[in-house]
Amino acid sequence: MSALHTPAYQPTGKEIAVFTTSQGTIRVQLAGTDAPIHVGNFIELSQKGFYDNLKFHRYVPGFVIQGGDPNTRELSSDEVREMVNSPFSRLGTGGPGYCIKEEFTTNPNNSHEDGALAMARSSNPDSAGSQFYFCLGPQHMLDSGYTVFGQTIEGKDVIGKLRAGDVIEHVEIENVAE
Repeated sequence: MSALHTPAYQPTGKEIAVFTTSQGTIRVQLAGTDAPIHVGNFIELSQKGFYDNLKFHRYVPGFVIQGGDPNTRELSSDEVREMVNSPFSRLGTGGPGYCIKEEFTTNPNNSHEDGALAMARSSNPDSAGSQFYFCLGPQHMLDSGYTVFGQTIEGKDVIGKLRAGDVIEHVEIENVAE
């Protein structure tokens, strides 16, 4: 594995991510002081437009809704929905071209509550990059293995409506440090 990416952006703990989706808007208080690598990385990707027009590709009722895979960018919502159950699908395998260090062992508030925003990864703890998920209810069995980097403050009803194929139209970051 190549060297882990360290984002240049240093979070203040005041940043809020505003997700505009095909189902509505979600506002998330980012945990910049608890998970600075994850938050810095997410902010940098968002500011580059990385998440614009990606689709949510994984929906498990009562568990999570997952997005952030660049492999969904060129696919229509219908194509994503058709590919979800295909064993040949590449959905869930894409990233930004690098990985970041896990922070679930250092984050003092790493709690998968309802509406928590956390980073997906492969079996390697340091394999997260761009894919994230929202918890659909508390998922504390994930606390010791996945980094939580935000908590929904508005739009849990929107999260509850999201399904595979729904679009992440844009992610805007408020309260960015200059």
